[in-house]
Amino acid sequence: MSRKKVAIREGSGNIFQDLGFPNPAREQLKARLTLQIYRIIKSRRITQAAAGEILGIKQPHVSALMRGQSGNFSVERLMDFLNALGQNVEITVTPARREHGRVSLVLR
Repeated sequence: MSRKKVAIREGSGNIFQDLGFPNPAREQLKARLTLQIYRIIKSRRITQAAAGEILGIKQPHVSALMRGQSGNFSVERLMDFLNALGQNVEITVTPARREHGRVSLVLR
């Protein structure tokens, strides 16, 4: 068996950036919002069909969300889904210490 050396590099903290996605901050935000939607639906033990009625989308779209596929939905739409699930969504803008700011999401 031959042993190959594998180059390992520390991640940036954003997998979407590490993989070269365009708009990695947006993709990470969408992933975190989608995860929160998943957690709420699971914790309430509601069916995907019932979740679809609450969110105003068809069951196959709920199924995609439950599999972490948020690609078809905007950040705004995902926030609307959280509102429909009885969650408050707050956006806070503060001055950045660097030239370019960052996007973060705090879940409570």
